[in-house]
Amino acid sequence: MSLMKILKNEFDGYSMNSLKKDFLAGITCTAVALPLALAFGVSSGADAASGLICAIIAGFVIGGLSGSSYQISGPTGAMTAILAGLVMKYGLQGVFIAGFISGILLLAFALLRAGKLVNLIPMPVMTGFTSGIAVIIALGQIDNCFGTSSQGASAIEKIASYSTLGFSPQIYPIVFTLLAMLIMIFWPKKLQKVFPSSLLAIIACLIVQLIIKAPVQSVGAIPRTLFPEARLSFSQIDFSTVADLIAPAFSIAVLGMVESLLCGAAAGKMKGEKIDSTQELIAQGIGNMIIPFFGGVPATAAIARTSVGIKAGGKTRMVSIFHSVGLLISMFLLGPFMSQIPLAALGGVLMMTAWRMNDFQEIKVFFKKRIKTSIAQFLVTMACTVVFDLTMAILIGVGFSMVLFVLKAKSELSIEVDNVDERNAAVVYVDGMLFFGTQDMLASRVDGVIGSGVKTIIFSLRGVPTIDQGGIEEILQIARTCRASEVQVKICGLQGSVEKMFRRLDVYDAIGKENIFSSAVTAIEALN
Repeated sequence: MSLMKILKNEFDGYSMNSLKKDFLAGITCTAVALPLALAFGVSSGADAASGLICAIIAGFVIGGLSGSSYQISGPTGAMTAILAGLVMKYGLQGVFIAGFISGILLLAFALLRAGKLVNLIPMPVMTGFTSGIAVIIALGQIDNCFGTSSQGASAIEKIASYSTLGFSPQIYPIVFTLLAMLIMIFWPKKLQKVFPSSLLAIIACLIVQLIIKAPVQSVGAIPRTLFPEARLSFSQIDFSTVADLIAPAFSIAVLGMVESLLCGAAAGKMKGEKIDSTQELIAQGIGNMIIPFFGGVPATAAIARTSVGIKAGGKTRMVSIFHSVGLLISMFLLGPFMSQIPLAALGGVLMMTAWRMNDFQEIKVFFKKRIKTSIAQFLVTMACTVVFDLTMAILIGVGFSMVLFVLKAKSELSIEVDNVDERNAAVVYVDGMLFFGTQDMLASRVDGVIGSGVKTIIFSLRGVPTIDQGGIEEILQIARTCRASEVQVKICGLQGSVEKMFRRLDVYDAIGKENIFSSAVTAIEALN
Protein backbone atom coordinates (compact mmCIF):
# COMPACT_ATOMS: atom_id res chain seq x y z
CA MET A 1 0.00 0.00 0.00
CA SER A 2 1.38 3.45 -0.93
CA LEU A 3 1.94 6.15 1.69
CA MET A 4 -0.75 8.37 0.14
CA LYS A 5 -3.29 5.56 0.43
CA ILE A 6 -2.26 4.92 4.06
CA LEU A 7 -2.63 8.64 4.87
CA LYS A 8 -5.98 8.86 3.13
CA ASN A 9 -7.39 5.99 5.19
CA GLU A 10 -5.80 7.32 8.38
CA PHE A 11 -7.14 10.88 8.16
CA ASP A 12 -10.55 10.02 6.75
CA GLY A 13 -13.05 11.82 8.99
CA TYR A 14 -10.32 13.62 10.97
CA SER A 15 -11.80 16.35 13.17
CA MET A 16 -10.85 18.97 15.75
CA ASN A 17 -11.67 16.44 18.44
CA SER A 18 -9.20 14.01 16.86
CA LEU A 19 -6.58 16.77 16.68
CA LYS A 20 -7.10 17.52 20.38
CA LYS A 21 -6.63 13.85 21.29
CA ASP A 22 -3.47 13.65 19.18
CA PHE A 23 -2.09 16.82 20.80
CA LEU A 24 -2.66 15.58 24.36
CA ALA A 25 -1.22 12.16 23.52
CA GLY A 26 1.80 13.85 21.92
CA ILE A 27 2.49 15.93 25.03
CA THR A 28 2.22 12.78 27.16
CA CYS A 29 4.75 11.08 24.89
CA THR A 30 7.07 14.08 25.25
CA ALA A 31 7.11 13.58 29.02
CA VAL A 32 8.08 9.92 28.54
CA ALA A 33 10.56 10.55 25.71
CA LEU A 34 12.50 13.46 27.26
CA PRO A 35 14.35 11.59 30.04
CA LEU A 36 14.87 8.51 27.87
CA ALA A 37 16.25 10.55 24.97
CA LEU A 38 18.78 12.20 27.28
CA ALA A 39 19.67 8.89 28.94
CA PHE A 40 20.04 6.91 25.72
CA GLY A 41 22.10 9.70 24.17
CA VAL A 42 24.57 9.57 27.07
CA SER A 43 24.64 5.77 27.34
CA SER A 44 25.38 5.45 23.61
CA GLY A 45 28.73 7.10 24.27
CA ALA A 46 27.71 10.28 22.46
CA ASP A 47 25.98 12.99 24.51
CA ALA A 48 22.51 13.92 25.72
CA ALA A 49 22.01 16.36 22.86
CA SER A 50 22.51 13.64 20.22
CA GLY A 51 19.79 11.54 21.84
CA LEU A 52 17.43 14.50 22.06
CA ILE A 53 18.04 15.54 18.44
CA CYS A 54 17.50 11.95 17.31
CA ALA A 55 14.11 11.85 19.03
CA ILE A 56 13.07 15.19 17.54
CA ILE A 57 14.03 14.45 13.93
CA ALA A 58 12.79 10.85 14.11
CA GLY A 59 9.43 12.02 15.41
CA PHE A 60 9.02 14.41 12.49
CA VAL A 61 10.52 12.38 9.63
CA ILE A 62 10.03 8.71 10.52
CA GLY A 63 6.72 9.35 12.26
CA GLY A 64 5.46 11.34 9.26
CA LEU A 65 6.46 8.64 6.76
CA SER A 66 5.62 5.62 8.94
CA GLY A 67 3.75 2.56 7.75
CA SER A 68 1.24 2.96 10.58
CA SER A 69 -0.68 5.67 12.40
CA TYR A 70 0.81 4.93 15.81
CA GLN A 71 4.57 4.29 15.48
CA ILE A 72 6.90 6.70 17.32
CA SER A 73 10.65 6.41 16.78
CA GLY A 74 13.76 7.69 18.52
CA PRO A 75 16.85 6.47 20.39
CA THR A 76 16.38 3.13 22.16
CA GLY A 77 18.21 1.03 24.71
CA ALA A 78 18.83 -1.72 22.19
CA MET A 79 20.56 0.69 19.83
CA THR A 80 22.86 2.06 22.54
CA ALA A 81 24.30 -1.44 22.99
CA ILE A 82 25.77 -1.18 19.47
CA LEU A 83 26.66 2.51 19.52
CA ALA A 84 28.70 2.53 22.73
CA GLY A 85 31.44 0.36 21.22
CA LEU A 86 31.23 2.25 17.93
CA VAL A 87 31.85 5.61 19.63
CA MET A 88 34.84 4.19 21.52
CA LYS A 89 36.46 2.98 18.29
CA TYR A 90 35.47 5.53 15.65
CA GLY A 91 34.15 8.56 17.52
CA LEU A 92 30.94 10.45 16.77
CA GLN A 93 31.73 10.78 13.07
CA GLY A 94 31.90 6.99 12.89
CA VAL A 95 28.42 6.78 14.43
CA PHE A 96 27.05 9.34 11.99
CA ILE A 97 28.54 7.56 8.96
CA ALA A 98 27.33 4.14 10.16
CA GLY A 99 23.88 5.62 10.81
CA PHE A 100 23.74 7.06 7.29
CA ILE A 101 24.81 3.73 5.73
CA SER A 102 22.24 1.88 7.86
CA GLY A 103 19.57 4.12 6.36
CA ILE A 104 20.62 3.05 2.86
CA LEU A 105 20.55 -0.61 3.96
CA LEU A 106 17.06 -0.19 5.43
CA LEU A 107 15.84 1.15 2.10
CA ALA A 108 17.40 -1.90 0.44
CA PHE A 109 15.61 -4.15 2.96
CA ALA A 110 12.34 -2.42 2.03
CA LEU A 111 13.01 -2.98 -1.68
CA LEU A 112 13.68 -6.69 -1.03
CA ARG A 113 10.57 -6.99 1.19
CA ALA A 114 12.88 -8.28 3.94
CA GLY A 115 10.43 -7.27 6.66
CA LYS A 116 8.75 -10.67 6.34
CA LEU A 117 11.91 -12.33 7.69
CA VAL A 118 11.19 -10.91 11.15
CA ASN A 119 8.27 -13.35 11.42
CA LEU A 120 10.75 -16.23 11.18
CA ILE A 121 12.52 -15.28 14.42
CA PRO A 122 11.24 -17.55 17.24
CA MET A 123 9.68 -15.78 20.21
CA PRO A 124 12.16 -17.23 22.80
CA VAL A 125 15.01 -15.89 20.65
CA MET A 126 13.54 -12.38 20.70
CA THR A 127 12.92 -12.63 24.45
CA GLY A 128 16.54 -13.69 25.01
CA PHE A 129 17.73 -10.93 22.69
CA THR A 130 15.80 -8.30 24.67
CA SER A 131 17.06 -9.64 28.01
CA GLY A 132 20.63 -9.65 26.69
CA ILE A 133 20.29 -6.00 25.68
CA ALA A 134 18.94 -5.23 29.15
CA VAL A 135 22.07 -6.80 30.68
CA ILE A 136 24.32 -4.75 28.37
CA ILE A 137 22.50 -1.52 29.28
CA ALA A 138 22.75 -2.26 33.00
CA LEU A 139 26.45 -3.15 32.83
CA GLY A 140 27.11 -0.03 30.78
CA GLN A 141 25.69 2.19 33.54
CA ILE A 142 28.00 1.02 36.34
CA ASP A 143 30.38 3.97 35.90
CA ASN A 144 27.56 6.52 35.95
CA CYS A 145 25.85 4.88 38.93
CA PHE A 146 28.99 4.40 41.05
CA GLY A 147 31.17 7.26 39.86
CA THR A 148 33.92 4.89 38.71
CA SER A 149 36.04 4.74 35.56
CA SER A 150 36.50 1.85 33.16
CA GLN A 151 37.94 1.14 29.73
CA GLY A 152 36.88 -0.99 26.80
CA ALA A 153 34.45 -0.96 23.88
CA SER A 154 32.06 -3.62 25.19
CA ALA A 155 30.33 -3.94 28.55
CA ILE A 156 32.33 -7.08 29.37
CA GLU A 157 35.64 -5.34 28.56
CA LYS A 158 34.67 -2.47 30.85
CA ILE A 159 33.86 -4.83 33.70
CA ALA A 160 37.15 -6.66 33.17
CA SER A 161 39.08 -3.36 33.27
CA TYR A 162 38.14 -2.84 36.92
CA SER A 163 40.66 -5.55 37.83
CA THR A 164 43.49 -3.26 36.69
CA LEU A 165 41.96 0.21 37.17
CA GLY A 166 40.35 -0.56 40.51
CA PHE A 167 36.76 -0.08 41.59
CA SER A 168 36.20 2.84 43.99
CA PRO A 169 32.51 3.78 44.28
CA GLN A 170 31.62 7.40 45.16
CA ILE A 171 28.83 8.18 47.61
CA TYR A 172 27.04 10.97 45.70
CA PRO A 173 26.53 9.06 42.42
CA ILE A 174 25.18 6.11 44.41
CA VAL A 175 22.74 8.40 46.24
CA PHE A 176 21.43 9.94 43.00
CA THR A 177 21.13 6.49 41.40
CA LEU A 178 19.18 5.09 44.34
CA LEU A 179 16.94 8.16 44.50
CA ALA A 180 16.02 7.82 40.82
CA MET A 181 15.43 4.07 41.10
CA LEU A 182 13.33 4.32 44.28
CA ILE A 183 11.10 6.97 42.74
CA MET A 184 10.52 4.79 39.67
CA ILE A 185 9.86 1.72 41.83
CA PHE A 186 7.39 3.27 44.26
CA TRP A 187 5.63 5.82 42.02
CA PRO A 188 1.97 4.60 41.85
CA LYS A 189 0.97 3.01 38.54
CA LYS A 190 -2.25 5.00 38.40
CA LEU A 191 -0.20 8.23 38.43
CA GLN A 192 2.21 6.92 35.79
CA LYS A 193 -0.25 7.88 33.04
CA VAL A 194 -0.48 11.43 34.41
CA PHE A 195 3.22 11.98 35.14
CA PRO A 196 5.89 9.42 34.11
CA SER A 197 8.07 8.18 36.97
CA SER A 198 11.24 8.53 34.86
CA LEU A 199 10.61 12.25 34.35
CA LEU A 200 9.82 12.70 38.05
CA ALA A 201 13.04 10.91 38.97
CA ILE A 202 15.11 13.20 36.74
CA ILE A 203 13.41 16.35 38.10
CA ALA A 204 13.84 15.24 41.72
CA CYS A 205 17.55 14.49 41.24
CA LEU A 206 18.04 17.80 39.43
CA ILE A 207 16.42 19.74 42.27
CA VAL A 208 18.61 17.97 44.83
CA GLN A 209 21.71 18.70 42.73
CA LEU A 210 20.78 22.41 42.38
CA ILE A 211 20.49 22.60 46.18
CA ILE A 212 23.54 20.62 47.35
CA LYS A 213 25.78 21.07 44.25
CA ALA A 214 27.37 17.65 44.70
CA PRO A 215 30.69 16.89 42.93
CA VAL A 216 29.22 14.57 40.29
CA GLN A 217 29.36 14.42 36.51
CA SER A 218 26.42 16.07 34.79
CA VAL A 219 24.82 15.83 31.35
CA GLY A 220 26.70 18.86 30.06
CA ALA A 221 25.70 21.68 27.74
CA ILE A 222 22.56 21.15 25.65
CA PRO A 223 22.91 23.21 22.45
CA ARG A 224 19.84 25.25 21.56
CA THR A 225 20.09 24.32 17.92
CA LEU A 226 19.33 21.43 15.60
CA PHE A 227 22.67 22.03 13.86
CA PRO A 228 25.36 21.41 16.52
CA GLU A 229 29.05 21.34 15.64
CA ALA A 230 29.17 17.54 16.01
CA ARG A 231 27.18 16.33 13.02
CA LEU A 232 27.74 14.51 9.75
CA SER A 233 29.54 16.51 7.12
CA PHE A 234 30.76 14.96 3.88
CA SER A 235 33.81 17.21 3.99
CA GLN A 236 34.89 15.63 7.30
CA ILE A 237 34.39 11.99 6.29
CA ASP A 238 37.49 9.82 6.51
CA PHE A 239 36.77 7.53 3.57
CA SER A 240 39.48 5.12 4.71
CA THR A 241 37.23 4.08 7.62
CA VAL A 242 33.99 3.73 5.62
CA ALA A 243 34.68 0.08 4.73
CA ASP A 244 35.23 -0.73 8.42
CA LEU A 245 31.86 0.82 9.29
CA ILE A 246 29.79 -1.31 6.92
CA ALA A 247 29.58 -4.24 9.37
CA PRO A 248 28.36 -2.11 12.33
CA ALA A 249 26.02 -0.26 9.93
CA PHE A 250 24.54 -3.62 8.94
CA SER A 251 24.03 -4.44 12.64
CA ILE A 252 22.30 -1.09 13.17
CA ALA A 253 20.07 -1.68 10.12
CA VAL A 254 19.11 -5.23 11.14
CA LEU A 255 18.39 -4.11 14.70
CA GLY A 256 16.38 -1.17 13.39
CA MET A 257 14.32 -3.45 11.16
CA VAL A 258 13.70 -6.07 13.83
CA GLU A 259 12.89 -3.63 16.63
CA SER A 260 10.69 -1.39 14.47
CA LEU A 261 8.61 -4.20 13.00
CA LEU A 262 8.23 -6.04 16.30
CA CYS A 263 7.19 -2.79 17.93
CA GLY A 264 4.74 -2.23 15.08
CA ALA A 265 3.27 -5.71 15.44
CA ALA A 266 2.89 -5.45 19.23
CA ALA A 267 1.44 -1.93 19.13
CA GLY A 268 -0.76 -2.87 16.17
CA LYS A 269 -2.51 -5.47 18.33
CA MET A 270 -3.17 -2.77 20.92
CA LYS A 271 -4.77 -0.49 18.34
CA GLY A 272 -6.26 -3.12 16.05
CA GLU A 273 -4.32 -1.92 13.04
CA LYS A 274 -1.72 -3.70 10.93
CA ILE A 275 1.56 -2.00 10.07
CA ASP A 276 2.76 -1.78 6.46
CA SER A 277 6.23 -3.27 7.00
CA THR A 278 7.67 -2.10 3.68
CA GLN A 279 6.58 1.50 4.19
CA GLU A 280 7.90 1.39 7.76
CA LEU A 281 11.33 0.29 6.53
CA ILE A 282 11.27 3.11 3.96
CA ALA A 283 10.51 5.58 6.77
CA GLN A 284 13.26 4.17 8.99
CA GLY A 285 15.71 4.26 6.08
CA ILE A 286 15.02 7.87 5.09
CA GLY A 287 14.98 8.98 8.72
CA ASN A 288 18.32 7.39 9.54
CA MET A 289 19.90 8.93 6.44
CA ILE A 290 18.74 12.40 7.54
CA ILE A 291 19.33 12.24 11.33
CA PRO A 292 23.18 12.17 11.17
CA PHE A 293 23.22 15.55 9.38
CA PHE A 294 21.60 17.04 12.50
CA GLY A 295 23.99 15.28 14.89
CA GLY A 296 21.62 12.60 16.15
CA VAL A 297 22.30 8.94 16.88
CA PRO A 298 20.48 6.27 14.82
CA ALA A 299 16.79 5.79 15.55
CA THR A 300 14.32 2.96 15.59
CA ALA A 301 10.71 2.55 16.71
CA ALA A 302 10.32 2.72 20.49
CA ILE A 303 7.66 0.58 22.15
CA ALA A 304 7.61 2.75 25.29
CA ARG A 305 6.64 5.93 23.42
CA THR A 306 4.43 4.12 20.93
CA SER A 307 2.37 2.31 23.56
CA VAL A 308 2.02 5.49 25.64
CA GLY A 309 0.70 7.34 22.59
CA ILE A 310 -1.92 4.66 21.96
CA LYS A 311 -2.98 4.42 25.60
CA ALA A 312 -3.22 8.21 25.80
CA GLY A 313 -5.86 8.16 23.06
CA GLY A 314 -3.75 9.11 20.04
CA LYS A 315 -5.53 8.70 16.70
CA THR A 316 -2.96 9.42 13.99
CA ARG A 317 0.75 10.01 13.30
CA MET A 318 0.22 13.59 14.47
CA VAL A 319 1.00 12.19 17.94
CA SER A 320 4.59 11.64 16.78
CA ILE A 321 4.73 15.16 15.30
CA PHE A 322 3.41 16.81 18.47
CA HIS A 323 5.83 14.71 20.57
CA SER A 324 8.72 16.14 18.53
CA VAL A 325 7.39 19.68 18.87
CA GLY A 326 7.29 19.21 22.64
CA LEU A 327 10.89 17.94 22.68
CA LEU A 328 12.03 20.82 20.48
CA ILE A 329 10.46 23.38 22.83
CA SER A 330 12.04 21.58 25.80
CA MET A 331 15.46 21.82 24.15
CA PHE A 332 15.23 25.58 23.76
CA LEU A 333 13.52 26.41 27.06
CA LEU A 334 14.93 23.80 29.43
CA GLY A 335 18.45 23.37 28.02
CA PRO A 336 20.25 25.19 30.90
CA PHE A 337 18.48 23.01 33.48
CA MET A 338 18.90 19.74 31.61
CA SER A 339 22.64 20.36 31.35
CA GLN A 340 22.92 20.06 35.15
CA ILE A 341 21.17 16.69 35.48
CA PRO A 342 23.56 14.24 37.21
CA LEU A 343 24.63 11.34 35.00
CA ALA A 344 23.98 9.09 37.99
CA ALA A 345 20.29 10.04 37.79
CA LEU A 346 20.17 8.99 34.14
CA GLY A 347 22.04 5.82 35.15
CA GLY A 348 19.34 5.03 37.69
CA VAL A 349 16.61 5.60 35.10
CA LEU A 350 18.37 3.29 32.65
CA MET A 351 18.89 0.62 35.32
CA MET A 352 15.14 0.53 35.89
CA THR A 353 14.47 0.72 32.15
CA ALA A 354 16.77 -2.27 31.61
CA TRP A 355 14.95 -4.24 34.33
CA ARG A 356 11.55 -3.46 32.81
CA MET A 357 12.70 -4.39 29.31
CA ASN A 358 12.65 -8.07 30.31
CA ASP A 359 9.47 -9.92 29.40
CA PHE A 360 9.22 -11.60 32.79
CA GLN A 361 5.78 -13.01 32.09
CA GLU A 362 7.10 -14.91 29.07
CA ILE A 363 10.31 -15.94 30.86
CA LYS A 364 8.24 -17.28 33.74
CA VAL A 365 6.26 -19.47 31.33
CA PHE A 366 9.49 -20.96 29.92
CA PHE A 367 10.81 -22.00 33.29
CA LYS A 368 7.59 -22.74 35.15
CA LYS A 369 6.28 -24.99 32.38
CA ARG A 370 9.79 -26.43 31.87
CA ILE A 371 9.78 -25.92 28.11
CA LYS A 372 13.34 -27.08 27.55
CA THR A 373 13.58 -25.94 23.93
CA SER A 374 12.41 -22.41 24.76
CA ILE A 375 14.68 -22.21 27.80
CA ALA A 376 17.69 -23.23 25.69
CA GLN A 377 16.82 -20.71 22.95
CA PHE A 378 16.34 -17.95 25.51
CA LEU A 379 19.59 -18.59 27.41
CA VAL A 380 21.78 -19.10 24.32
CA THR A 381 20.49 -15.92 22.64
CA MET A 382 20.83 -13.85 25.82
CA ALA A 383 24.41 -15.04 26.39
CA CYS A 384 25.36 -14.41 22.74
CA THR A 385 23.82 -10.93 22.87
CA VAL A 386 26.00 -10.01 25.84
CA VAL A 387 29.17 -11.61 24.48
CA PHE A 388 28.92 -11.05 20.71
CA ASP A 389 27.56 -8.57 18.19
CA LEU A 390 23.79 -8.16 18.37
CA THR A 391 23.23 -9.26 14.78
CA MET A 392 25.40 -12.31 15.40
CA ALA A 393 23.32 -13.07 18.48
CA ILE A 394 20.11 -13.19 16.42
CA LEU A 395 21.77 -15.35 13.76
CA ILE A 396 23.12 -17.74 16.40
CA GLY A 397 19.75 -17.80 18.15
CA VAL A 398 17.86 -18.59 14.94
CA GLY A 399 20.50 -21.15 13.89
CA PHE A 400 20.35 -22.83 17.29
CA SER A 401 16.56 -22.90 17.04
CA MET A 402 16.80 -24.63 13.67
CA VAL A 403 19.12 -27.27 15.14
CA LEU A 404 16.69 -27.85 18.01
CA PHE A 405 13.83 -28.05 15.52
CA VAL A 406 15.64 -30.73 13.48
CA LEU A 407 16.45 -32.73 16.63
CA LYS A 408 12.88 -32.44 17.85
CA ALA A 409 11.46 -33.42 14.46
CA LYS A 410 13.80 -36.40 14.39
CA SER A 411 12.70 -37.56 17.82
CA GLU A 412 9.03 -37.15 16.88
CA LEU A 413 9.20 -39.04 13.57
CA SER A 414 7.33 -42.32 13.98
CA ILE A 415 7.80 -45.29 11.64
CA GLU A 416 5.63 -48.36 12.24
CA VAL A 417 5.57 -51.59 10.17
CA ASP A 418 2.55 -53.88 9.83
CA ASN A 419 2.88 -57.17 7.96
CA VAL A 420 0.08 -58.35 5.66
CA ASP A 421 0.98 -62.02 5.82
CA GLU A 422 -1.67 -63.35 3.41
CA ARG A 423 -0.38 -60.97 0.73
CA ASN A 424 3.35 -61.32 1.65
CA ALA A 425 3.51 -57.52 2.03
CA ALA A 426 4.41 -54.94 4.66
CA VAL A 427 2.83 -51.51 5.26
CA VAL A 428 5.30 -48.86 6.51
CA TYR A 429 3.34 -46.11 8.32
CA VAL A 430 5.33 -42.84 8.47
CA ASP A 431 4.14 -40.11 10.85
CA GLY A 432 6.03 -36.80 11.04
CA MET A 433 8.07 -34.49 8.82
CA LEU A 434 10.26 -36.24 6.27
CA PHE A 435 13.24 -34.08 5.36
CA PHE A 436 17.05 -34.04 5.36
CA GLY A 437 17.17 -34.29 9.15
CA THR A 438 14.98 -37.40 9.39
CA GLN A 439 15.41 -39.24 6.09
CA ASP A 440 18.14 -41.54 7.47
CA MET A 441 15.65 -42.95 10.00
CA LEU A 442 13.39 -44.11 7.18
CA ALA A 443 16.25 -45.81 5.35
CA SER A 444 17.51 -47.67 8.44
CA ARG A 445 13.99 -48.85 9.35
CA VAL A 446 13.21 -50.11 5.84
CA ASP A 447 16.48 -52.04 5.48
CA GLY A 448 15.19 -54.64 7.91
CA VAL A 449 11.87 -54.89 6.07
CA ILE A 450 13.55 -55.51 2.69
CA GLY A 451 15.55 -58.38 4.14
CA SER A 452 12.50 -60.02 5.76
CA GLY A 453 11.38 -61.73 2.54
CA VAL A 454 8.33 -59.60 1.72
CA LYS A 455 7.43 -59.11 -1.93
CA THR A 456 5.75 -55.70 -1.60
CA ILE A 457 6.33 -52.67 0.62
CA ILE A 458 3.55 -50.07 0.91
CA PHE A 459 4.58 -46.65 2.26
CA SER A 460 1.66 -44.88 3.95
CA LEU A 461 2.55 -41.18 4.09
CA ARG A 462 -0.80 -39.91 5.38
CA GLY A 463 0.93 -38.71 8.57
CA VAL A 464 3.61 -36.75 6.67
CA PRO A 465 2.58 -33.07 6.48
CA THR A 466 5.67 -31.92 4.57
CA ILE A 467 8.60 -33.38 2.68
CA ASP A 468 11.72 -31.85 1.13
CA GLN A 469 13.94 -32.92 -1.75
CA GLY A 470 16.16 -34.93 0.61
CA GLY A 471 13.17 -36.96 1.82
CA ILE A 472 12.02 -37.63 -1.73
CA GLU A 473 15.51 -38.66 -2.85
CA GLU A 474 15.58 -41.11 0.07
CA ILE A 475 12.26 -42.67 -1.06
CA LEU A 476 13.56 -42.98 -4.64
CA GLN A 477 16.77 -44.59 -3.40
CA ILE A 478 14.74 -47.07 -1.33
CA ALA A 479 12.67 -47.84 -4.45
CA ARG A 480 15.83 -48.55 -6.43
CA THR A 481 17.12 -50.83 -3.65
CA CYS A 482 13.78 -52.66 -3.58
CA ARG A 483 13.81 -53.23 -7.34
CA ALA A 484 17.29 -54.73 -7.06
CA SER A 485 15.87 -57.14 -4.45
CA GLU A 486 12.76 -57.81 -6.58
CA VAL A 487 10.49 -56.08 -4.04
CA GLN A 488 7.62 -53.91 -5.30
CA VAL A 489 7.12 -50.40 -3.87
CA LYS A 490 3.73 -48.72 -3.54
CA ILE A 491 2.95 -45.34 -1.97
CA CYS A 492 -0.34 -44.10 -0.55
CA GLY A 493 -2.00 -41.32 1.49
CA LEU A 494 -0.22 -38.28 0.07
CA GLN A 495 -1.18 -34.93 1.62
CA GLY A 496 -1.53 -31.92 -0.67
CA SER A 497 1.92 -30.36 -0.16
CA VAL A 498 3.62 -33.77 -0.37
CA GLU A 499 1.78 -34.67 -3.57
CA LYS A 500 2.82 -31.34 -5.08
CA MET A 501 6.49 -32.10 -4.32
CA PHE A 502 6.08 -35.60 -5.81
CA ARG A 503 4.84 -34.12 -9.07
CA ARG A 504 7.51 -31.40 -9.19
CA LEU A 505 10.30 -33.95 -8.75
CA ASP A 506 8.79 -36.52 -11.16
CA VAL A 507 8.25 -39.17 -8.51
CA TYR A 508 5.10 -40.37 -10.27
CA ASP A 509 7.17 -41.26 -13.35
CA ALA A 510 9.93 -42.90 -11.32
CA ILE A 511 7.61 -44.99 -9.13
CA GLY A 512 4.87 -45.45 -11.69
CA LYS A 513 1.43 -43.82 -11.45
CA GLU A 514 -0.12 -47.27 -11.05
CA ASN A 515 1.82 -47.71 -7.78
CA ILE A 516 0.45 -44.60 -6.03
CA PHE A 517 -2.87 -44.93 -4.16
CA SER A 518 -5.19 -42.81 -2.05
CA SER A 519 -5.04 -45.10 1.00
CA ALA A 520 -3.38 -48.20 2.41
CA VAL A 521 -6.65 -50.14 2.01
CA THR A 522 -6.83 -49.54 -1.77
CA ALA A 523 -3.11 -50.30 -2.09
CA ILE A 524 -3.54 -53.65 -0.30
CA GLU A 525 -6.64 -54.51 -2.34
CA ALA A 526 -4.65 -53.91 -5.55
CA LEU A 527 -2.03 -56.51 -4.59
CA ASN A 528 -1.88 -59.58 -6.83
